[in-house]
Amino acid sequence: MKLNAGISRQISLSMALVVLGVILLVQVSSYALYAWMLRTAPESFNDPYDLWPSKEELYWLVATTIISVAIAVIAAGKLSRRILAPLNSVAESLRQIAQGNLAARALPYHQAMGEAAQLVSDFNLMAERLQHMERERVFWNAAIAHELRTPVTILRGRLQGITEGVFVPDQAQFESLLAHVEGLGRLIEDLRMVALADSGHLGLLRVEASLASEALTVLHLAEPMLRSAGFQLQLQLGPEQVMCDPMRIRQALLALLENVRKHATPGVVRISSSVSDGVCRLCVEDQGPGIDAALAQHVFDAFQRGDPSRSGTGGSGLGLAVVKAIAIAHGGQASCRPSTLGGALFEIRFPQQ
Repeated sequence: MKLNAGISRQISLSMALVVLGVILLVQVSSYALYAWMLRTAPESFNDPYDLWPSKEELYWLVATTIISVAIAVIAAGKLSRRILAPLNSVAESLRQIAQGNLAARALPYHQAMGEAAQLVSDFNLMAERLQHMERERVFWNAAIAHELRTPVTILRGRLQGITEGVFVPDQAQFESLLAHVEGLGRLIEDLRMVALADSGHLGLLRVEASLASEALTVLHLAEPMLRSAGFQLQLQLGPEQVMCDPMRIRQALLALLENVRKHATPGVVRISSSVSDGVCRLCVEDQGPGIDAALAQHVFDAFQRGDPSRSGTGGSGLGLAVVKAIAIAHGGQASCRPSTLGGALFEIRFPQQ
């Protein structure tokens, strides 16, 4: 309750206690003084017209004044420390952050008042988030540079080889270059989508559509690729109509299937869709090897890769981040959990309307 009390209430209470203490000091000491004077010097009260204080009364006035001032100073000092100590700590940490030290934190003061203690807590939380954002920015810059460097290096090497006559400029070479350019274009588009989603500007064109129909459209294109990799499709698609952006839903499903092709053990892949309690669900399950629980919590983060040894390439690490971005743009979320097939289940959920 003390921490929840407002500073104004605490100041008022403290000042009231100081005043009450001074009043009690004056009343009790004056009673004791005149009781003592009546016992020891009753002649001091014989002249009712003598208004000048006696020597004893002067001593009492000086003593009570000094004690009252001391009480007020001590109370004000303690009260100011409870208010100013956390504020000074926040101010000092702010100066350090302004100078570039994002690790600076305000020190908590155990006797701080409610709002002052909350200010320290909120400031430290803000500083922690700011430091996290800075780490994320540095990581993103390094990751983007790494992802763009590989295709650009390949393109430059091939083009330089053609220019110097090392490679024959035939149709096969141009098709290879075109494939690398298309891959680079997909990478740039994925980066753009994730950035738009993080900023809340990923636009959707919502229309009434069937999840089953959109899934079949994707599977018509992806089935040959999956079958050649040793996967068999198992469909459980519901007939419900939902409000969504069909192009984005197809893009998300294609990214999930590409993730299965790269990382799952060849076997059954189950694609299912359903609507219940106003929530749309689109799921992709595989037979293994599954995803570690610690990794499953971050599998939708950008540039988060699985074990590259399971496939020839670890990918760009953006496919599942795009899936999450599309789910969030639809007002839903993406999740990963163990599948009844023995592997991983990736699910997109979003409101039906």
